[in-house]
This record gives sequence, structure tokens and C-alpha cells, in this order.
Amino acid sequence: MQRWRGVEDLPGDWGRCVVTIGVFDGVHKGHQALIAQTVETARQRNLPSVVLTFDPHPTEVVRPGSHPAQLTTLTRKADLIEQLGVDVFAVLPFTPELSRLSPDEFVHRVLVDRLHAATVIVGENFRFGHKAAGTVDTLKILGKRFGFTAHEASLQGRASPEDGEHSEITYSSTYVRSCIDAGDVVAAAEALGRPHRLEGIVVRGEGRGRVLGYPTANLSLPRYAAVPADGVYACWFLRQGHEEERLPAAVSVGTNPTFSGRERTVEAYVLDLDTDLYGQQVALDFVQRLRGQITFETPEQLVREIDEDVVRTRDVLGG
Repeated sequence: MQRWRGVEDLPGDWGRCVVTIGVFDGVHKGHQALIAQTVETARQRNLPSVVLTFDPHPTEVVRPGSHPAQLTTLTRKADLIEQLGVDVFAVLPFTPELSRLSPDEFVHRVLVDRLHAATVIVGENFRFGHKAAGTVDTLKILGKRFGFTAHEASLQGRASPEDGEHSEITYSSTYVRSCIDAGDVVAAAEALGRPHRLEGIVVRGEGRGRVLGYPTANLSLPRYAAVPADGVYACWFLRQGHEEERLPAAVSVGTNPTFSGRERTVEAYVLDLDTDLYGQQVALDFVQRLRGQITFETPEQLVREIDEDVVRTRDVLGG
């Protein structure tokens, strides 16, 4: 898959293509279906498939300080989209100038002049142009003017509740964020098609875990990372360069209230690893919430609870 930053300098032999547009944060099941339709349409027409996305998140440019919690880093997003068979992952820098383009100007400058779109496929809730004035219907009208076809794809899928009854659910990044914010990482994984992942660099913490007999890896996370609600979780721990190695981990998210902590941290006790992790790039795949955050009267009570957390983590992960 080719990865582009901007669309100003396309290859000299670039012809027409099939494009889908969106932020695609999380690359959830709705996104996956949309991208799959784009890839299939491109193959049928013998054209390259292009995923056009934006960085930074448009809301941060239009309303500074309103950046939503980020489900996937840009690199992770590209990796996930590559797995779907896309030919080109194009990142369009979202600037104040871009935000001021009318729907007509955006289509003409980006989709027609630069990408030479033959077909554009977007989600049913797609909006574009200055003040989000453009809709799917706008895109279809502009397509007739500029010589491309536009189609909308449903972001609905079938949820599978525990009672066995199926229901329709509209997948959205907002829905996934709400699940994560509530600590329901199981529901988030259902919508994503995989566990929610946090990536970060291991940094030095207070060192209290080692004193208690449970040394932890303290993660420094990207600025807008979508961190689950406070509590303890069963996770898979992955190290960069050891992607084939998944290790069980009991992960604490919160402020360490037993020790009057104030700063919110993410700390992982990796069950089957005894090595120095400082400075390493790692990832956590959240599988299940084990309990909420609890304030214990003594460190000894905390250790007994951590003992139970480790047992529950092994039970959940089968490790």
C-alpha cells in the first residue's frame, strides 16, 4: 500500500481511482465495510482504491480544544487500513484554509483536479466543506457536474447480545469512545472487531509496584489517547519488534487512591515477563474490565487484591 502525505505531488502516470473519505478513527466495523466496498468497486473497475483521511482531526482545527479521544494513532490507522487491501492511504493535512473550502471547492480541488476520482463512496452520515455544509446528496450533484459517481454506504451492522437476539447497530467512533469511557471494553471490541489498543512508551513511575512485589510498566501515552475508565483490566501486552509475542497483563488505570495519587496513570503488570522495559514502545489490548478503582486502607490489602487480579487475568485470557 502506498502512503501519501497530501495530494499535491501524485505520480506522473496517475489516472482515475475509486475514493472513500473520512477520519476513520478506530477503523471500526462500519469503516471496514465502507472500505471493503471501496476496494471491491475499484477491483471491478480495474482502478486503484484510495482512502483519503485527515490529520489533525478536523474538530481540533475548527474548534481548538475540542479534539475527541483518539482511538487509533495515524500509523496504527494506516496499518489497519492496509490489511483491508487498499492501494493508497492518503493523509490530507487539515488546515484552517482547507476548512474554509466550500463543498464545490473541496470536490473540484481535491477529488477532481488532484485525485481524478471516478467513483466516491462515503458513509451515510458524511459531511464536508465549510461548516460541514456538504452532504451525500451534495456530493452526488457535484459528481454529475464533474464526471464521477457518488454512493453512500450504511454503517449499520448486526450486534450479538448475550441473550442471543440480534439487533441493528450503527457503528460510529463516538459510540466506541462512549464504550471505552464507560470501561466497557468488551462492547468496544465488538464494534471494532478487535480489542481497543493503547500504545505508548514505558517511563519511570513511582516504583511503588516493585516494592509491593508487582513491578509495573508505566505508559506515557499520546496526547489524545482514548483511555478506558478507571479500574483494573485484563489485557494483552505487546512489545514493538515482538508482535508475535502476546503476554497477559493486569493493567491499572487511575490515580492510585490508596497512596493519595492525583495523576491519572496506566500501569501494566506483565505476568510472564521479567525484564527492563524502560524506554520501549509497547501496546496494550484491553480485553475485559475486572473491577473498578478501590481505595484500600493498607498496602497489604492492596497486595491481596492484586493477587486476585492476577488470577482473574489468567482466567480471562487463558494464560
